[in-house]
Formats: sequence, structure tokens, C-alpha cells
Amino acid sequence: MRIHLFFALITAFSFLACGGKNSATLQPNNPTATPTVEKVAVTFNADSAYASVQKQCDFGPRTPESAAHKQCGDYIVNQFKHYQLQVTEQKTQVQTWDGKTLPCRNIIAAYKPEAEKRVLLCAHWDCRPWCDADPDEANHKKPVMGANDGASGVAVMLEVARLLKDLQPAYGIDFICFDMEDYGAPYWGEESAPADGSDWCLGSQYWAQNPHISGYRAEYGILLDMVGGKDARFCREGYSLQYASHIVSKVWNAAETAGANKYFLREDGTWALDDHLPINQYMGIPTIDIIPFLDGPEGGFSATWHTVNDTPENISREVLGAVGQTLIQVLGSETF
Repeated sequence: MRIHLFFALITAFSFLACGGKNSATLQPNNPTATPTVEKVAVTFNADSAYASVQKQCDFGPRTPESAAHKQCGDYIVNQFKHYQLQVTEQKTQVQTWDGKTLPCRNIIAAYKPEAEKRVLLCAHWDCRPWCDADPDEANHKKPVMGANDGASGVAVMLEVARLLKDLQPAYGIDFICFDMEDYGAPYWGEESAPADGSDWCLGSQYWAQNPHISGYRAEYGILLDMVGGKDARFCREGYSLQYASHIVSKVWNAAETAGANKYFLREDGTWALDDHLPINQYMGIPTIDIIPFLDGPEGGFSATWHTVNDTPENISREVLGAVGQTLIQVLGSETF
């Protein structure tokens, strides 16, 4: 999946995204009390989201230029269209760390495209070509299936899109599925990769500098990354606090109202190089990352991260439901 590396530095693109396992804990931060907000009545369907994870994985690993990549992209486009959203496909070519020029397909779906006030939801939909964190070195050159690292975030967004007919927000929502997030250099290619970590998150970097609508703005953004793992616990990510602490508070408060505080811990986690970085840095849209953090001597995002075990059987419907219901609470109680 993406370049999730935890760096202790607060410098833009000074971390390794999805590819690394060095973790650094943030300094303690006082949690914000939950305001009195009525619970949103619309219910997120975790079974529906899980079925979408399975469907994406049925195509196979969605690595660049593969048949599975094209078929899954078409599936995502058709699902958003089925839910009556306006779909834009942003297709380009990107340069990779290993000297290749590869196609990149960002998929954008707009609800109420005419609305001035907008919220951005995003995730990446590609898969990492290498299981370079697998305990068995024999698996390192195999592609990641990406049930959690990619498919879970897309699945949650698709279910939210399906429920907009019930939620009926008065403002606009843009769903962006970023491509080429997880192509950052594996350990055997690090000497060929740029030191700033810009070999990761290629799709979001491109979109943030070339938005599908000139002058695009949103009030805030929420990135979903690895939001279905059985071992998921979501702490407050460092760059999210740096750029959008008020949105972190909004989402964590919504999680408590939605009954998901078992998973959304009022603790500070890591710094993750992820798709929210270019959105914050190039576009100035305050965007947070909902991403798991496993504390302890090993650290990391998930036991299945960048391994052959990132498969649907290791996805939790309960975690998908907790994240999805939290988003429903955020969107349903928004008052622009």
C-alpha cells in the first residue's frame, strides 16, 4: 500500500510512507471533550463494505498495468455511477523510482458537484507490487493482495456513497480514489529512490498539483488508510495534528458519539507519509489520516501490512463498521 513510514521529523515528505516500520510516538496531547451532538440515525452496513473488499480482491492484486488494476478501476467507476455520483477519471503518466513511466488513474466521484461547500473523502485503490515486509523473504517479490491496504478504504467510501440517498447532506462531497500510492521503493531499491520519500503517493501528488477542477477547494478532507484490519487501533496521526487538529477533534468526537471509541483512541500515534500530505502541502486543504498504529517494540500499521496475509479473511467487519459509522456521524452532523 502506500508509503507509510513513521518519521519523527515534522518536515514535509521527510518520512518513508507505507514502506517503513520505524515508529515514533508523538508528545502527549490533551484530548478534546466530546460536544453534545445527536447521533445520526443512518446506519453504515459493514457487511456491504466487506463484500466490496472481497470484490476488489477477487480481481487480484491491483498493481500497475495489470488486468486486475483495470478491472477493479472499472468496478469502482461503475459503483459510483450506480449511486448517481458524477465521476471524473484523471489519467496521466508518472515517473517511478525505478526509472519507469507508468499509467496513473485517479478516480473522482462528486455528490452535489454544484455545491460550493464541500468535504473530501479519499483512499488509495492500488496494491503494492512487493510483500517486502513479509516475515518470509521468499514472498518479498510477490504482490500484496491489499484487502486492508487499499481495498478497505475504498469499500468504506463506496458504502458511504450508497447511503447518501438516506443521509442527504446539503453540501457537496468528493470521493477520490488515488492510484500509485504504494509504488515506493522496496528495501532493495532504496539507493535508487529520492531521499525525500516522494517515490510514494504519486497519484495524490499529481492530483494536488493538477486538480480535476481548477481552483478546487474543500472545507476539509479525511483520508482512509488500512481501515479494516482485525488489529486496527486508530491514534491521532502526527501530520494530521500539525495541519488539521480541529478536524482530528471533529472526527474523534464523532467516533465517540457513534460508539466507535473502542477503535478511535484519544492517544497520539505516528507521523505517516501518506496521501494527505500533498493535499495539505500543495492545496492547503486541512486533511487528516485515519490510519492504524500498533504501539510496542515492533510498531507498524498492521501485522498484515505489506505481507501475503493482507487478504479478506484478515478483515474485520466490526472495524469497517466503526470507521464507516464514524464517517456517517461526521457527515450527518456537519453544519456549514
